[in-house]
Amino acid sequence: MNNHSLKNTKPYTVFIFVAAVTVLGAIFALGIGTVNIPPSKVFKIIASRLPFLAGNISKNWTFTDETIILQLRLPRILLAFLVGAELSAAGVIYQGVVRNPMADPYIIGASSGASLGASLGILFFSSMKILGIGSIPFFAFVGAAGTIFLVYSLASVGGRTYSFTLLLSGVAVSSFISAIVSFFMYFSNEKLHQIYFWLMGSFSSQGWSEVYLNFPYGIIGFALAYWNLRELNILQLGEETAFFTGVDTERVKKTALASASLLTASAVAVSGVIGFVGLIIPHITRVVIGPDYRYLFPLSALVGGMYLMLADTLSRVIIAPTELPVGILTALFGGPFFIYLLFQKKNKDYRI
Repeated sequence: MNNHSLKNTKPYTVFIFVAAVTVLGAIFALGIGTVNIPPSKVFKIIASRLPFLAGNISKNWTFTDETIILQLRLPRILLAFLVGAELSAAGVIYQGVVRNPMADPYIIGASSGASLGASLGILFFSSMKILGIGSIPFFAFVGAAGTIFLVYSLASVGGRTYSFTLLLSGVAVSSFISAIVSFFMYFSNEKLHQIYFWLMGSFSSQGWSEVYLNFPYGIIGFALAYWNLRELNILQLGEETAFFTGVDTERVKKTALASASLLTASAVAVSGVIGFVGLIIPHITRVVIGPDYRYLFPLSALVGGMYLMLADTLSRVIIAPTELPVGILTALFGGPFFIYLLFQKKNKDYRI
């Protein structure tokens, strides 16, 4: 099937197909690990907690099976799905605002800011609880949000934010913060491994508290982004054209970038630095469904959630019983894809 016929596929058909694959993938992922649990038993354990199905399920599993599914694997899989959806959705927004297919959620310094915050939390506040959660996600979120605000401030010229200055500001601030993080790592001694592991991105030891931390910020970010999808479509015609059609281009850019940054900050706060998700998924989804942001945005979120959920499952079992940080896998997949995009952009005028 060629790209033209793919883009003519009804969007809802694609959504239903991807959603079905995601559900089946989740059931499969819940069952595999150090202790393998059959998919039928996984389905029954989940169904037993649903009010409209609980009375029709005959219990044939142990308490250990239930604990593994509901307390260990389910929150991790949900969190991986949420983070993948957030990073992919943020990638769509960033690529749309800067009109560059190689933009990704970390382009304006969110990852470096989160790394700095997490490093401070690990080094100086590791035993502290803030708002009922560990200090590391809290400081990572604050670091990401603070860095994004700084980049916005540097990129604003006369009340306007230009894509080129935004990219330059992001690169400059990220480089400076990365140097600070390296300085902390040099003197971190016994906590070096913990910082390094966080920088590679992982969902190891993450549970329901991280899901509850991430979820509300993700909902707000998605809602803000969805509010701008129609205007974002018009913005692809050029800022001048969009302006003369009645679009407040500055408001759209600022609101869209704020929503994407909120999604990115909430993701990296609970997962660490997981690269390339927001680069790969929007590009692949655009090939399948086309450039209309009303469909591209939600489908990218769904595909991104499925992708990171399955990648995290693979990271759990590929070198079992040792666990591979999922950020390494996404980098292995994403690096060659990024090179492919570079060659594609070099050989022809690629437009979103």
